[in-house]
Amino acid sequence: MAKKKASPKSDHSSVLRRHAEDQFAEELAEIAKVDDRQRPPNWRLSPWAVVTYLLGEPLDNGFQVSPKYVGSRRLMEVAVATLATDRALLLLGVPGTAKTWVSEHLAAAISGDSTLLVQGTAGTAEEAIRYGWNYALLLAKGPTSEALVPSPVMTAMQRGQIARVEELTRMPSDVQDTLITVLSEKTVPIPELGDECPAEKGFNVIATANNRDKGVNELSSALKRRFNTVVLPPPKTAEEEIQIVEQRVASLGRALELPSEAAAIEEIRRVVTVFRELRDGATEDGKTKLKSPSGTLSTAEAISVVNSGVALAAHFGEGHLTATDVASGLTGAVVKDPVQDVIVWREYLETVVKERDGWKDLYRACREQL
Repeated sequence: MAKKKASPKSDHSSVLRRHAEDQFAEELAEIAKVDDRQRPPNWRLSPWAVVTYLLGEPLDNGFQVSPKYVGSRRLMEVAVATLATDRALLLLGVPGTAKTWVSEHLAAAISGDSTLLVQGTAGTAEEAIRYGWNYALLLAKGPTSEALVPSPVMTAMQRGQIARVEELTRMPSDVQDTLITVLSEKTVPIPELGDECPAEKGFNVIATANNRDKGVNELSSALKRRFNTVVLPPPKTAEEEIQIVEQRVASLGRALELPSEAAAIEEIRRVVTVFRELRDGATEDGKTKLKSPSGTLSTAEAISVVNSGVALAAHFGEGHLTATDVASGLTGAVVKDPVQDVIVWREYLETVVKERDGWKDLYRACREQL
């Protein structure tokens, strides 16, 4: 059966999730207009402009750049400065701390292309880092440059762009170690052709790793030395986390064309409060100690809970977000272990949610889910 021809890259009308360089093309173009600072070789923007794109702020011409990352400016400055050197960047953190999101936007702003991506899994092979072969051509003509299939990392080296490696610690150790030559020598040897692929100026690697995966396939000391590690923490304050959830839910709602009003800020605040209290093992005022469930209860999961609630409200509810709409998603996010987490969740509902002023509707809606 013939495959449906892919739409041209310039046509994004039916794309569910656009790449950062496409979704924020106008912002990147406006920043480039006012960016008169020094740019490293092959960079689309200066380091200052990249940080401006990530954190969002009004430009001198009045154009408002939207924030992509809510958090420490210094962390983003360190990350961008690292990529301007010969050191690779490792973004480390618990699940849901925007590692992949930051990685994509860094590549989009620096190279104009965030698609040179290697997804790390237990089955990732060396070819994903180095190169593979078109076996039909290999059998017909033997090892030739035409038969060689470059990996995303090799392509980034050839173009002088940023390559992204997701979930680095999920990859087998021997595959991880293929990065050592790439990062130290800035070349990929091709012994079958008696040749090599040297990196053009501008090439670098952004890797992400989940620090809860320590020990899965821990990085070797040699590989760790090739990276500068930036730890992305969870949002420091509830207001930061609420802002992140509100922005991402609004963006996802537009992409999914949900026929709903903007998510109610009060419901977002309650979801974020529940997540933060259960994560921290204590109520906001510190007066009540709580048991924490087995899940991570990350900001990304809070976004998912609210977004699911918005969809329920739009298609089956009153058109605006209520406690009933978020209750099922909230329960599903907390209860990962059907025995242990149910006990933790029930206790939290009875001792905190039930007694909190204005939360009776959320208490009743969540109790109905158990």
